[in-house]
Amino acid sequence: MLDVRTNVAKNITELRIRNEMTQIELAQQLNYSDKTISKWERGESTPDVAVLVQMADIFGVSLDYLVRADVTDTRKKPRRPEPIYNRKAISYISESCAWIVAVFAFIITSLVTESASFQWLFLVWALPVAVIVKLVFNSIWFNPRNNYLIISALIWSLLAALHITFLQVGINIALIYLLGAAGQVVVVLWSFVRKPKRTEEEQM
Repeated sequence: MLDVRTNVAKNITELRIRNEMTQIELAQQLNYSDKTISKWERGESTPDVAVLVQMADIFGVSLDYLVRADVTDTRKKPRRPEPIYNRKAISYISESCAWIVAVFAFIITSLVTESASFQWLFLVWALPVAVIVKLVFNSIWFNPRNNYLIISALIWSLLAALHITFLQVGINIALIYLLGAAGQVVVVLWSFVRKPKRTEEEQM
């Protein structure tokens, strides 16, 4: 088993370097962390068979090539990896779009109706919209455990936007924040109900 682990570590490192890939790029293609890739390449742990098959396909080699030493591979030339996009940058750009739209609406409304006094509400509502966008991207690409914090921010930003909007027409609905307190309690309790999935590093 030790020989197999050593062979896998050596072959993964050589194939990754040969394909001009960083540990982060390989990790993103496999949906693992770069720390896990580093552990594999140091021989501290070994990926399971399903991951080895996936890596063999990425590098264009046979499974036998990955696990054995001095094996001649006869398969096709390794395919170029798909381009890796900066997910955080995409998330930040998408969130900023909410503010850009709000500023654009503020400017247009101010130019068209100079006597209007409600246009700044576009900026107020841009915050909960941006938080919703953040929640979506965090659920898809990042750590779902952070959703509890984002949902909390969404609750309070929505309530604040509603409060400010009603104040604009002379209605004070400050008691609405009691809903926020109740919602916050639910979010906190729910965060203890769902346990985080064990990572691959913890299982090794």
